[in-house]
Amino acid sequence: MGNLTIGGVEIKPGETKQIKLEMPPLYTSTRMSIPVHVQRGKRAGPTMFVSAAIHGDELNGIEIISRLLRSKSLATLRGTLIAVPMVNVYGVLNQSRYMPDRRDLNRSFPGGKKGSLAGIVANLFVQEIVSKCDVGIDLHTGAIHRSNLPQIRADLKNEKTMSMAKSFGLPVLLNSDIRDGSLRQAAGDLGVNVLLYEAGQALRYDEFSIRAGVRGITNVMREIGMLKARRSKGHSIEQFVARQSGWVRANESGLVNHIAQLGDHVALGAPLAKISDPYGTELATVLCPAEGVVIGKQNIPLTQVGEAMYHIAYFHAPDSVAEHVELLQDNLDTPSPVFDET
Repeated sequence: MGNLTIGGVEIKPGETKQIKLEMPPLYTSTRMSIPVHVQRGKRAGPTMFVSAAIHGDELNGIEIISRLLRSKSLATLRGTLIAVPMVNVYGVLNQSRYMPDRRDLNRSFPGGKKGSLAGIVANLFVQEIVSKCDVGIDLHTGAIHRSNLPQIRADLKNEKTMSMAKSFGLPVLLNSDIRDGSLRQAAGDLGVNVLLYEAGQALRYDEFSIRAGVRGITNVMREIGMLKARRSKGHSIEQFVARQSGWVRANESGLVNHIAQLGDHVALGAPLAKISDPYGTELATVLCPAEGVVIGKQNIPLTQVGEAMYHIAYFHAPDSVAEHVELLQDNLDTPSPVFDET
């Protein structure tokens, strides 16, 4: 296991270093950098990156990485963990999903040394982090005013990625096509298998989602040989793979009373929400177009006709999926909000 260099800093086996990966400055001449934590075991093993806040308002992943780095289990680390709690530092500063040039960083990969600001930052991340890894986990939440049930999205046709996805330990696995310009696409072109963890909502910490994320990452690290394997605690969580999902949209504009919640099993034709006018007169009922499980939903009680309200994943056994979502929550239940995830 040789030396590793990131941002001009050399990290030897057995060392832990925090690096500031220099980015273009603000127009105020304020210097900017991506914080990178590198921890290397003394023994050989895979190199994995864990990244958060590629969208600057998706903050759950920052706390997930913070707790991961405090976990006692890393004392037995094999290989290298590269943790990047904030990729889009500009967006975190502005509490915005986007870069200052109004581009989506996760549609700007692999980028280049010249071009847009988003492309420059994307290229920096690919060259300094992704290209030096074997696998990666990218942490996301729902967009503003939307929540996601903890779920893994990945190319589940890939055998190695499927194995990692199952080991994460969530009931919901969603086979997700790779989008042009995404981190997953750029990583895949380099032969790096990446899981995308979706949970919670923008600009908020969600305790359930954070605990599931920390536990899932350590599970993957055990699966690929970075941490010691151990006997599982709690009841076994069964995985259900959704090959299709879709958004149900508002059929009227108005004020929303939600009926269905995250993790609910919903039947064909079941009412998901009711839409009323400001006087309380019911205008429409939003109905489920097919049987499935709610994996994402709008939170704000206001909607415009055509707006996406519910994200439904379609399974062969949705009743069982909902049961195992509850089981996951029971397994993660603890009286302390901060605990060692080992």
